[in-house]
Amino acid sequence: MKLQLFSVALLLSVSNAFAQANDIAVSRFATDGLKDWESKSFKGTTDYRIVQEEGRTVLKAHAKSAASGLTKKLKFSPQTYRYLKWNWKVSGTIAGGNEKTKQGDDYAARVYVVFPGRFFWQMRALNYIWANKLPKGEFVPNAFTSNAMLLAVESGPSKAGQWVSEERDILADFRRVFGEDPPEAGAIAIMTDTDNTGAEATAWYGEISLSTKP
Repeated sequence: MKLQLFSVALLLSVSNAFAQANDIAVSRFATDGLKDWESKSFKGTTDYRIVQEEGRTVLKAHAKSAASGLTKKLKFSPQTYRYLKWNWKVSGTIAGGNEKTKQGDDYAARVYVVFPGRFFWQMRALNYIWANKLPKGEFVPNAFTSNAMLLAVESGPSKAGQWVSEERDILADFRRVFGEDPPEAGAIAIMTDTDNTGAEATAWYGEISLSTKP
């Protein structure tokens, strides 16, 4: 339920479309901090703060029996800005986490792409997760709503403590999990959450961008 409510909250308002360019800087943590990122809490508050990590400015997230996310509202066409790029690091995955149950719906790190519909129940979301148990490359519906699909970009603790760079083809991913072309996207979001398992998790997020090219 928290993911569904979170996604609905993202869509209450959206910014104007960005001018055409090869890249959109979704985050500029080094220069802008958390400007234009909005917080949404579900249970307690995940601590998000800008820190220096290995010589660069990044976003650190720490959750202890808590769930809150950060949202950057923007409109863009996945047919044009189809490549989402970011890097992240986790201290570890969540031992009690399980992508297929409501009780296990917690993740050390995840990045959302949200697609609004005409009505809020038509909203869809790609939820890129650092999975606890789901094998890398697989996807499943979120335990609370089939309108949000979980895609395991990384899985398990083998890369914990390492920075990992990611690139996703949003257009291809949407077609794969929903079986059709996506509408215009409305927001990018980040969340580190541990409210269902009562666990503790720490993650770091680097700069996030959208690009017309891989």
